Amino acid sequence: MKIISITRLGGKYEKFCAAFDDGEEIRVSAAQIADYDLYPGRELSDGEISDLRSALQLSSSKARALRILGSRNLSAAEVSRRLVSRGVDAAVADETVEWLEDLGAVDDAGYAILIVNHYLAKGYGLARIRDELFRRGIPRDMWEDALAGVEGFGEAALEFLEKKLKGGSDKDELRKAAEALRRRGFSYTEASEAINTYLGKCDAE
Repeated sequence: MKIISITRLGGKYEKFCAAFDDGEEIRVSAAQIADYDLYPGRELSDGEISDLRSALQLSSSKARALRILGSRNLSAAEVSRRLVSRGVDAAVADETVEWLEDLGAVDDAGYAILIVNHYLAKGYGLARIRDELFRRGIPRDMWEDALAGVEGFGEAALEFLEKKLKGGSDKDELRKAAEALRRRGFSYTEASEAINTYLGKCDAE
């Protein structure tokens, strides 16, 4: 394939359009023009065209990944899923995620700790936190490290009860509150202990 022309495109980013003799047009950056020595009249072999297309796909995937991340924390799996959902090839998505990990823009281990602390602070139990780690695609071998040394599930359960019951001790409301604790990921034992502690505080007052 021969390049017929290279035209600069308008817009925020420095982009060019390389037009080929078969009618195909490919958008490239100034860096790609330099890297692949692109100029009008240059003939590119099938291998060179294939390499250029692969490079363009990876470059586009990286740009999309950075837009997806923005100021948010996401796991490697979440970024990969979102890229694929936007039409990026799965292998290219994986390569993009590796690049992000090398940059430090994606850190599953650190993200797992943020998830644990966030949901514990919101009053959720261990089972719910594990569900959240799974949903966000955090590798299981990172779960225990993120949960290591984490305490305060009893305190979180008690705080939830105090906000929900507001000093009341109606049996039906206590039962509903205990069921709510179970739905939030607390074990039967943790829910029972929280209820007993709450009632003890009510009696003391």
